[in-house]
Amino acid sequence: MKQRIENIVNILDSKKAENIQTFDMSDKDYFVSQVVIATTMGERHGISLLDDLKKGLKDKDESFLHIDAENEWIVIDLGDILIHLMSPQYRSQYNIEEFLAQRDAEMKKQQILED
Repeated sequence: MKQRIENIVNILDSKKAENIQTFDMSDKDYFVSQVVIATTMGERHGISLLDDLKKGLKDKDESFLHIDAENEWIVIDLGDILIHLMSPQYRSQYNIEEFLAQRDAEMKKQQILED
């Protein structure tokens, strides 16, 4: 898994995606194991990043299960990895990082209560 995430991050970084963050959700009772979020420089850059990921990950035998591409936000489902490519405006508006952090805190709190 670590190598797969590194491959994704390296592709995004080499193509000038900004503020790339990864989140390990494997022990958080979340529907994927890993989440990658990156900021695009706009709609065309997001589409270009998607194309670069398709090309770069094809050789790594990654399967793109679903792609939801909107003007400002592209979501790529690799099954156990979810990639969000977002414009700066959408990233600040939807603040997925905060949601994931809250999910982490909820899971830790639940674990403490169960112990």
